[in-house]
Amino acid sequence: MTGKTGTQLLADKLKKLQVKDFQSIPVVIHENVSVYDAICTMFLEDVGTLFVVDRDAVLVGVLSRKDLLRASIGQQELTSVPVHIIMTRMPNITVCRREDYVMDIAKHLIEKQIDALPVIKDTDKGFEVIGRVTKTNMTKILVSLSENEILLQHHHHHH
Repeated sequence: MTGKTGTQLLADKLKKLQVKDFQSIPVVIHENVSVYDAICTMFLEDVGTLFVVDRDAVLVGVLSRKDLLRASIGQQELTSVPVHIIMTRMPNITVCRREDYVMDIAKHLIEKQIDALPVIKDTDKGFEVIGRVTKTNMTKILVSLSENEILLQHHHHHH
């Protein structure tokens, strides 16, 4: 019997995991919201990344903790500066889709040193944000793997 090792099984399983199985709910704000309000939202929602949309609910920017920190260190009036002044804009935003593989997303997070990616849906007007994948999601995958949940979901032995 030529069986696969546990490591090979695990690797195969990891490669098949998709964004849709692990994405969480995105926190989205409007581009005209003030930096101050964005900071409050980030604290209240306990997230490290906010996705910025226009009035058509289309993704136009991303705000990280660093962006907000940089703005608050500057001499700007936080309640009057809109987030679109300080956000990272399209096309400099890495996005992903529900069908993408988690391992590819993990590589993006590491290479670009970012905490989260928006999960988007393509629309006529642009990208609509439908979820997020974060470093925390990656940690949850590790935990569920170690508890063998994922491994046992599709346990088919072919002899």
